[in-house]
Amino acid sequence: MALADRQAPDRVPLRDRLYAWRTALVRSRAFQKRAARLPLAAQIARKDGEALFDLVAGFVHSQILMAFVALDLPDHLAHRPRDLGELARLTGIPEARMRVLAQGASALGLMVRRRDGRYALGRLGAALPGIPGVMQMIRHHDVLYRDLSDPVAFFRDGSNTELAGFWPYVFGAQGGVDPDVAAAYSDLMADSQTLVAEEALAHLDLSDAKTLLDIGGGTGVFLAATGAAYRNLYLHLFDLPEVVVLAAARFDREGLTARSQITGGSFRTDPLPRGADVISLVRVLYDHSDETIRMLLAKVHAALPDGGRVIVAEPMSGGTTPTRPGDAYFGIYCMAMQTGRARSADEIRAHLDAVGFTQTKSVKTSRPFVTGLVLGNKA
Repeated sequence: MALADRQAPDRVPLRDRLYAWRTALVRSRAFQKRAARLPLAAQIARKDGEALFDLVAGFVHSQILMAFVALDLPDHLAHRPRDLGELARLTGIPEARMRVLAQGASALGLMVRRRDGRYALGRLGAALPGIPGVMQMIRHHDVLYRDLSDPVAFFRDGSNTELAGFWPYVFGAQGGVDPDVAAAYSDLMADSQTLVAEEALAHLDLSDAKTLLDIGGGTGVFLAATGAAYRNLYLHLFDLPEVVVLAAARFDREGLTARSQITGGSFRTDPLPRGADVISLVRVLYDHSDETIRMLLAKVHAALPDGGRVIVAEPMSGGTTPTRPGDAYFGIYCMAMQTGRARSADEIRAHLDAVGFTQTKSVKTSRPFVTGLVLGNKA
């Protein structure tokens, strides 16, 4: 064995030594005190301190948002500003406590305090009702907050989460889905999927497609939006029978019945419908394990003709460059669901490549916190 090889295990790489030096310096109280006296360093230190405080206060901020929505303040303030007494009467919150909520909501941009003492909607608060699904998701987050009440236990084990019980369809719907649970799932997905459809369609070109099969398409929100954008496209929906029951009414309301088809089934146990030249998977893969999605993608590949395409649209991890939406939110949410995980575009492409898709690529979207896009072709 060469001398260099024998010494390698004891050698600390230079960049690791520099990292250790920098970390020790920054965490030193003496350095922080000296830096506070230097203008540039003080500015950086102040920004770091503010960022850390925002992380500490983040849960409180989320609860202000939850209360703002649960108390219907966007509606109460929709037509005119109101004083604290009015808001207290409308919400049943004592005026002194409403003052604290209103001040906190104003600090977060949800409300604005006027010079006359009344409170109005801020830009963020006014925008909430106009963003499809956001208010419904905020109301739903009480489940996730309860699951994260002990974050150390959650990350250490997390085997007993309430969120996992909210999504029984993910587990294959053994014995059928409870109608009430199916309705709750469908409503939440329909409201939020409108925004996903808008973002995805802004970056897709389906002008040469003939038939689009949407797997796991719920009540048909994505198909309805796509059908409105492409008038010659035939639409085919495939999802669990308990979920698709409301899709026919949606297609009828939007004049799509004549060029649409609905098939109830489970992709786990049933064959996928044939005949589509494009298949979409909108917010499906991140609900499932690697083994399940590999099986599903193989079925998708087999169901497509040569020259067919697959579309994967869902929030994605940043991979080697972690992102707040993909890794600090959806990664945690998926862990609480206990069935899938947020994957990077590269990981999804690898799964597509493994089952035979070619020319796979990720498409940059304008709002990655809403959805990412990965496309693939069948040669």
